[in-house]
Amino acid sequence: MTPAAAALFDALGDPTRRAIVSHVARGPVSVSALAQPLGITVTAVGQHLRLLERVGLLRSVKQGRVRHCMLRPEGLRAIEDWARACRSDWDSRLDRLGDLLDALPDEKEERATP
Repeated sequence: MTPAAAALFDALGDPTRRAIVSHVARGPVSVSALAQPLGITVTAVGQHLRLLERVGLLRSVKQGRVRHCMLRPEGLRAIEDWARACRSDWDSRLDRLGDLLDALPDEKEERATP
């Protein structure tokens, strides 16, 4: 696993950060609008946002006195690459298992042989 993927998984290991990413995935949202449904302070949201920005999942822009957060979909690329590599590895293992099972004698053939 790459360090980028590990950092993303670590960041998303926290349920509050997953909830923030889910909210922001629907569209840009202000920090105060994130805090209310999560039941945490704006300061706490800010701490989570800094970490999510550091790993590349979110970005924020200050417009006047309001900070808006947006999802960076390309930030998920490291997890997508990791999942694709895992899937490829498992597909190859399952193909080899299928080949081994195909090579086994059929039970009916074994019973018919004296």
